[in-house]
Amino acid sequence: MGSEYKPGGRARGVIPDAINSIFDKMEKSAKDIEFSLRVSFVEIHKEELKDLLIGNLPPSAPRPAIHIRDAAGGGVSLYGATEREIHAREEMAAVLELGALCRSTASTNMNNRSSRSHAIFTITLEQRRVSNGTNGSGGNMGNMTNNDNDNDNDNEMDLDLPPSEVPDEDMYLCAKMHLVDLAGSERAKRTKAEGMRLKEGIHINRGLLALGNVINAIVDNHRHVPYRDSKLTRLLQDSSRTVMIACVSSADSNFEESTNTLRYADRARHIRNRPVVNRDPVAAA
Repeated sequence: MGSEYKPGGRARGVIPDAINSIFDKMEKSAKDIEFSLRVSFVEIHKEELKDLLIGNLPPSAPRPAIHIRDAAGGGVSLYGATEREIHAREEMAAVLELGALCRSTASTNMNNRSSRSHAIFTITLEQRRVSNGTNGSGGNMGNMTNNDNDNDNDNEMDLDLPPSEVPDEDMYLCAKMHLVDLAGSERAKRTKAEGMRLKEGIHINRGLLALGNVINAIVDNHRHVPYRDSKLTRLLQDSSRTVMIACVSSADSNFEESTNTLRYADRARHIRNRPVVNRDPVAAA
């Protein structure tokens, strides 16, 4: 996933590539566009949401409650979770490192540092076009569309237009990216997990099962999609584009797990949904 990312370092992963891509485009953008970049980092441990950005608390210390609620205008939001405003790559790398250090891990028979939770690193990027030409933290990110078909440009927004010619609804745009590190499915007879580790494995598998049911419902065009069956699927309910990267082992002893993982990812590959441009004329005022 790239949670050990350092700016200028050699570590690669999904999150480092996303960070570099976002900042590269912001730095190359036009002068009349301002950006606001915020991040949050939570984990779902035994079906409980935990904030990874408040640092390690003593076991007896109360943790702030985090709730998933419907957001105004659609989608879902985390209430109670820390959200950090980011201005530089180094700040985002520091936030990522803090969250990774606080994540729940433990040793099992198959992994000395096994993830005991599903982790969600969320990046929220707001873009405002300013009419006075003042320079914000970034600028033009090129042509943005809300279509999967590159040949369909009916909804394309050209950010190279002068402010006076940009429609009011395009003065403000908001994008949210959930980068999810799923804990691997576990079989107790192989992990030799007992007690707390066994309970964690059960919750991990339940979350993966709920996500699989949601994927199947979307792919098969069911009228009801069971997003509310788990906190993981509830939190990801407002996702419009989905990409899954599967990690598998080439060892013969892991053949069954690798095969099941590839089948799971192949099902997700067939998700077809239509992204929507998040415009808010009121916020642009």
